[in-house]
Amino acid sequence: MKKNGLWVQLGVTCAFSWSLWAMLALTGLNTNVPVRIVVVAASMFGPALGAVVAQRRAGEAIAEPLGVVMKPNRWWVVAWLLPLAVQPIVIAFGLLVPGVEWSPDFGGLLERMGTSLPPDKLAEAKQQLESLPRAGLFALMIGQALLAGISLNALAAFGEELGWRGWLSRHFAGLGFWMRSGLIGVLWGLWHAPIILQGHNYPQHPVAGVPMMVAFCVLLAPLHELVRVRGGSVWAAAVMHGSVNASAGFGIVLLRGGDDLSVGMTGFAGFAALALVDGALFLIDRARGGALTSA
Repeated sequence: MKKNGLWVQLGVTCAFSWSLWAMLALTGLNTNVPVRIVVVAASMFGPALGAVVAQRRAGEAIAEPLGVVMKPNRWWVVAWLLPLAVQPIVIAFGLLVPGVEWSPDFGGLLERMGTSLPPDKLAEAKQQLESLPRAGLFALMIGQALLAGISLNALAAFGEELGWRGWLSRHFAGLGFWMRSGLIGVLWGLWHAPIILQGHNYPQHPVAGVPMMVAFCVLLAPLHELVRVRGGSVWAAAVMHGSVNASAGFGIVLLRGGDDLSVGMTGFAGFAALALVDGALFLIDRARGGALTSA
């Protein structure tokens, strides 16, 4: 692998994704929700493009070296279900935030929707929520999150994971699991900066959202790296990434109060939950002599 391969991979990645995000900002389309969703989904393939260009430039194959194999094992199931399983912990930490309270009637969700929806659409959403039994609605949300996490979301997330847990994990293989995870987490988080500054994920605090996203990615990276290593495929990381994106909303839908820095998966409540899971992973791996995180 050529020494400057990292700069090729990162350069192509950022040039592709950041150009799309700049287009959103310059045209004003970042306020058009359907267009923003499509463009953000397309931008997720920037890391994959960077990985392909770097591999081709080095004269290497793509699929096998970067872990593009379809051999599911039990770690793929872990990748699929763990993000949803973490959400009760996120909610529990969210309830520790001053001013945040339990909202089983989805009142907190409606409050948050009110910041981005016009009054008529908000009234329509409220009517739809009230017309369904709470238990049935929640079961439907869980089912949709599980289905999306392993299907459409995973396909979109593959665009990122081929770059992060495919190319970068291989490039930094000699650094060891924890250092590799941390470094990839920093690069992964910084890559988000232009879209975060447009209000993505942190609409109330777009500037503070940049370091928050970096911290979030650093805390999440070891879990992605774990399923990449134990799952034997970059697809396992894509499944976890897709499931994280699909289930992240559960950390706020049953809460009222707080803001985008304090509650939810990408807020301090989520950071505490991820730190707890990372700490458990570290202790278990240490007890096993590092066998859990080694290929």
